[in-house]
Amino acid sequence: MANEYILEMKDITKVYPNGVIANKDVDLSLKYNEIHAILGENGAGKSTLMKILFGSEQATEGKIYLQGEEVVFNDSLHAIQNGIGMVHQHFMLDPELTVTENIILGMEPKKGLSLDYKKARQLVADAAKKYNFNVRPGQKVSDLSVGQKQKVEILKALTRGAKILILDEPTAVLTPQETEELFIQLKQLRDDGHTIVFISHKLNEVKEICTRGTVLRSGVGMGSYDLSNVTIEELSRLMVGRDVVREVEKTKAEPQEVALKVNHLTVLDDELNVAVNDVSFNVRKGQIIGVAGVEGNGQRELIDSITGLDETYEGTIYLNGTELMRKNGTKQRRDLSMKHIPEDRNTLGVMPDASITENLIALNYDKDSFNKGMLMDSSVIQNFSDSLIDKYQVKTDSSDTAVRMLSGGNVQKVVAAREMEGEVELLVADQPTRGIDIGAASFIHDQLIGMRKDGAAIILVSADINEVLAVSDSIVVFYEGEITAYFDDASTCDEEILGRYMLGLEQMSKEEMMEVNH
Repeated sequence: MANEYILEMKDITKVYPNGVIANKDVDLSLKYNEIHAILGENGAGKSTLMKILFGSEQATEGKIYLQGEEVVFNDSLHAIQNGIGMVHQHFMLDPELTVTENIILGMEPKKGLSLDYKKARQLVADAAKKYNFNVRPGQKVSDLSVGQKQKVEILKALTRGAKILILDEPTAVLTPQETEELFIQLKQLRDDGHTIVFISHKLNEVKEICTRGTVLRSGVGMGSYDLSNVTIEELSRLMVGRDVVREVEKTKAEPQEVALKVNHLTVLDDELNVAVNDVSFNVRKGQIIGVAGVEGNGQRELIDSITGLDETYEGTIYLNGTELMRKNGTKQRRDLSMKHIPEDRNTLGVMPDASITENLIALNYDKDSFNKGMLMDSSVIQNFSDSLIDKYQVKTDSSDTAVRMLSGGNVQKVVAAREMEGEVELLVADQPTRGIDIGAASFIHDQLIGMRKDGAAIILVSADINEVLAVSDSIVVFYEGEITAYFDDASTCDEEILGRYMLGLEQMSKEEMMEVNH
């Protein structure tokens, strides 16, 4: 073969109209039949580079070569037509449509002027069989598990002829068992002639599934590496420019009095099905309770009820002995020093068009120290904002920057800074490190441990089993809206055990879980 690379990106530079440089002279070469990792902190330019490859953004400078020929992708449709497919971290599926309808959308086979549904269904069935993806063509997407939805997204790209498949954080919401199944399928795709771009913050998974990797730091390429020749620690240093302690260092928890008491909580979902079924548990001051479970098993409804976003629950919730009311519940909870890092940071976590400073002071704008007479004290507010931007390492040119201009990881840092600072009786941290780099995740883990040491009660919800195991003191496992396991000491559990309970393969007896209400 004259050229061993199926695709090359050379000297890619992307400068936004506001002057922000996302990529500078970045090179990326993808070999035929390989799984190639893209690594870097949030704001390092990974997403921008992939958007350029997928045609949803154009480079300011640089060139792309596909099988040795220079190409310019004017939009995503052009990239798809040239064999580039992308599966985003947040799936782009219509939950009300079937698997078949989602996959053939935009390429519908016709019988006269109408959709030939029989042919469409057969097309999807043949593709699922060809790639050994266990999905049912007629099933409604809303009824699928997270892992099955991901398979539908991959099939959608493959049926459009993708030879290069970009996967953005593909294991972020999967159990170990689902991840293992995905890896088997990705290796089969590689062996069948596909090239896969694998974006992940889980370096152990990168080492397992990828043969080579390209590292970005602050928009600049740090080189491409044969991953069999570099350690995880060396990759971490390349990404963040310093040694990263990957293990969470913490002393044994010393739980105090009960801070949060949840009694016989029952919650219905949006379709009036029971999402949380008669759940009771306590969280003590000085304790981190991890909530583990495959997404869609009641965690969202549980958190919405605790934080006051859902006022329709049955049962009672107490914070430091005060019953939390359903009506106007969010304000009461804030007044009682409950803080919340929401799963959906863009919808619930920030005001996108407001500045970083305005978002950081949103909970304290009426604070005495921020006001000087009838006016707000701009110098005090500026110092406060600058100190949090520095502490939480938010990458920005100015505290006046609108939050919508930040990368997803830096938006998450703004939310974390606002919610983790000041007086906190209970912190509900829902996916607090999703989509952020290992350096920032390590920092947030340290902050959680520090808050616990200072007496805060913390609920940690995470789809990352390693995070739950490493940070939590105790763990409750949710399956189909019920607590199916409780581990008083998180260190007695491991990924394999936790994954079995998360998938409903095992369930503790009521006697075994009596300690959940200790």
